[in-house]
Amino acid sequence: MSHKYNVPHLYQRSTNFATHYTKHFMNILLLGGGGREHALSWKLSQSPLCKELFIAPGNGGTSQCGTNLPFSVTDFEAIKATCIRETIDLIVVGPEDPLVAGIVDFLKAQPELPNLMIIGPSAEAAQLEGSKAYAKAFMQRHGIPTAGYREFTKESLLQGIEYLRTCALPIVLKADGLAAGKGVLICSTHDEAINEFTEMISHQKFGAASAKVVVEDFLDGIELSVFALTDGKDYVLLPEAKDYKRIGEGDTGLNTGGMGAISPVPFADETFMQKIITKIVEPTIKGLQAEALDYKGFVFFGLIKVGDEPMVIEYNCRMGDPETEVVIPRIQSDLVEILVATAKQKLHGITIEHDPGFAATIMAVSGGYPGDYKKGAAINGLQQTLPENTLLFHAGTAQRGDEVVTAGGRVLCVTSLDTSLNAAIKNSKEVLSGIDYEGKYFRSDIGYEFSPLSPGGGT
Repeated sequence: MSHKYNVPHLYQRSTNFATHYTKHFMNILLLGGGGREHALSWKLSQSPLCKELFIAPGNGGTSQCGTNLPFSVTDFEAIKATCIRETIDLIVVGPEDPLVAGIVDFLKAQPELPNLMIIGPSAEAAQLEGSKAYAKAFMQRHGIPTAGYREFTKESLLQGIEYLRTCALPIVLKADGLAAGKGVLICSTHDEAINEFTEMISHQKFGAASAKVVVEDFLDGIELSVFALTDGKDYVLLPEAKDYKRIGEGDTGLNTGGMGAISPVPFADETFMQKIITKIVEPTIKGLQAEALDYKGFVFFGLIKVGDEPMVIEYNCRMGDPETEVVIPRIQSDLVEILVATAKQKLHGITIEHDPGFAATIMAVSGGYPGDYKKGAAINGLQQTLPENTLLFHAGTAQRGDEVVTAGGRVLCVTSLDTSLNAAIKNSKEVLSGIDYEGKYFRSDIGYEFSPLSPGGGT
């Protein structure tokens, strides 16, 4: 499995694989309703191989790219019925919940859908995201660098408390299961760690997700996200990104689902990326093979650079959000073609062409987010003429008559591509400043480590 890392200017256009393996244009179903899905639907709909695109449930922006369908991503029977009724050829699973719940296994077991191509891992393989302890044990088995850890449940609560008293500070506590991005706590004192640990296990602070808690050594460094598509045997790398989780300027305040992202990451040069491939990506793909895990889809490597070495913080079994909103616009190859190759286990020899410049996305959120916030505020300014190489992606929006209104904590984001990171950030902020709704807030310092802070607030 030799995959030489290609710096951006060496990426080649993927071969026209799909024309050799498909006899007709395809009907595609995309599951999800956030900014990630708007970016994916925008890209999928551009492919000449896409006949019709359906998005479930979608949002106020995805309806510009295809047909929104009014059911949940975990309504497996509705998904099956749609695949049969609309003769779906390819289904792309956006978020993690249906993957962990077993949507891939469910669809593969349907005799009415023998030729359905599915992008996403099986329920067992999705445990790489669904269980922090499962992912840690997988990394340990395959020699993949990550922080040291211990895991505890209600039965081992007292042992966990004693262990916490011996830990170096700060201490990282992670709910084992899915917690909508809120299940990670960094505690600065032993008392705080013991109190939070007890709240998580004994009082279900994060619900069933914290029935098991992983206690992890703290890693000091700078984070980035790396993405691959794998067919279970081979893989292709997508552009890397860095997202910004904290609600406040300068990475302060509460964690969110993501306030913005940039791509590429300035410190991820060819030497560092080669370390990531050799020490993390390839051992992961080989580990999937060795353990016979059914995995045809996106692998998200949440990484941290400690000194000059990459280490894994977490795996996700889908694309990130808002990273997708900077990664996908940089890809110049046909995404449908690459996904078909993934589903048919024909990724060997496929490469990806992407824009060598910079992309920056800035997310506008509802007032009060990530705490309580109101929905239903009318959004003004969506009809403005966008500059060249600037895109507007909806996240938490809905159509209400002739109006588009807020329908979530993260409402929309603006992505700009340019030859410099400064210019991309500036363009996104300017467009976002022309959009208005009650309670609008955004961070004005996305990319601040690599670009001078811009004056002015983010309201």
